[in-house]
Amino acid sequence: MLMTILDGSIVTVAMPAIQSDLGFTPVGLSWVVNAYLIAFGSLLLLAGRLGDLLGRRRMFLAGTAVFTAASLLAGVATSPGVLIAARFLQGAGSAMSSAVGLGILVTLFTEPRERARAIAVFSFTGAAGASLGQVLGGLLTDALAWNWIFFINLPIGLATLLVALRALPADRGVGLGAGADVLGAALVTTGLMTGIYAVVKIDEYGAGSAHTLGLGALALALLAGFLVRQAKAANPLMPLRILRSRSVSGANAVQMLMVAALFSFQILVALYLQKVLGYGAAGTGLAMLPATAVIGAVSLGVSARLIARFGERNVLLAGLVLLVGVLGLLARVPVRASYATDLLPVMLLAAGFGLALPALTSLAMSGAEEKDAGLASGLFNTTQQIGMALGIAVLSTLAATRTESLTAAGRPAAEALTGGYRLAFAVGSGLLLAALALAFTVLRAPGRPEAPSPAQNTETAAGTEAGTGMRTGTETGAERRTEARAAEAESPAPESPAPTAA
Repeated sequence: MLMTILDGSIVTVAMPAIQSDLGFTPVGLSWVVNAYLIAFGSLLLLAGRLGDLLGRRRMFLAGTAVFTAASLLAGVATSPGVLIAARFLQGAGSAMSSAVGLGILVTLFTEPRERARAIAVFSFTGAAGASLGQVLGGLLTDALAWNWIFFINLPIGLATLLVALRALPADRGVGLGAGADVLGAALVTTGLMTGIYAVVKIDEYGAGSAHTLGLGALALALLAGFLVRQAKAANPLMPLRILRSRSVSGANAVQMLMVAALFSFQILVALYLQKVLGYGAAGTGLAMLPATAVIGAVSLGVSARLIARFGERNVLLAGLVLLVGVLGLLARVPVRASYATDLLPVMLLAAGFGLALPALTSLAMSGAEEKDAGLASGLFNTTQQIGMALGIAVLSTLAATRTESLTAAGRPAAEALTGGYRLAFAVGSGLLLAALALAFTVLRAPGRPEAPSPAQNTETAAGTEAGTGMRTGTETGAERRTEARAAEAESPAPESPAPTAA
């Protein structure tokens, strides 16, 4: 996961060197990023379901192998076409491996506190990868060459394959006959690919252009056709029962809003540091390291204990409140900011992300049955990518439009840029407030169990082929948390078996 997320951001700092070396046009250069994002975002849902059908371990190994081979191809690329093709393959490999990652975790770690710690590590690596990518991208490009931002994946990928072969238990999956819906797969993949393409090209064509609106309408029609197909298919690719859980559907909706808003923190803060305050690429990465450090400290050291004591919903709400504060402060950032007084407090408040993401991840996986764990994992990653694409399109467009308006009014360049970033931060803060309201109203409080769906009325057989002993079915995440706390109160030994909790 660290390698997958890191690769999404490490390329951005090396773009000028790539353009100069391979002769990219300005428009063509954007496809070094877009090819990866489109393949990654559009294939996650399909890969997650195929992991349930064919085996999550098999899908993880195949995806890691594809990503590693594509990284080698990208590193030796001598033309724009080869590099773009390699980036598309990297995105496909990333989708295959990351789509089943959460599904593997929730079947391997069944004891509540162990699972909370595992999800905290998983969440932290995503946040760390985004920040480390900018630092490593600058260092590798300056010290060696742009090719090494891809070559660095080779030893990591090979090591991951060797460890996974030994560490991950074999699982057969439920078989293609349980959900080999070819038409549904074509509809959802084409719909997501069309939608993400339309979003990433908004900067070039404009939000109200015929290109954007036409492709957006086509994407919505394809996705609507997919949902209709899933409701009628005998063996659906995505059984709609997974969306009946308030935890699953609510957590995914909250995540989409949260990730869209936090694009303004991850990307626009970096642009502000470079274009307004004059930081270099490596200096920008180092300036944002305190945010990575505090997110890691909260994710790995605090979040699991807080979730066990207060429940996922309460921890999520607290994290979102802190994140609203982050973007609220950034919406007032001055042109001549002091890092110590204006930016460091913002970096420290980013601890809210270390609270919110592990709680959201637990909620998103809590309502899924064991046989749908890969699908739930793929869905969670898909909404994350859609949120990121929307954040890039909406917030960057708003910032650019505001900057152009201020420049036309005669404002200095630094002031005009800052004004654009402020608007994006303010809108991002509004998105977080919407996420907070949605989490408060839709997600259940601890101790208030959801009404079971018809598909949950039968207890799923305990245990996987690896002997995990998962409990799913009529128990909801809230019920399992209540039982787990009762068991802990009666027996203080941490090794005591406990019901599964999200």
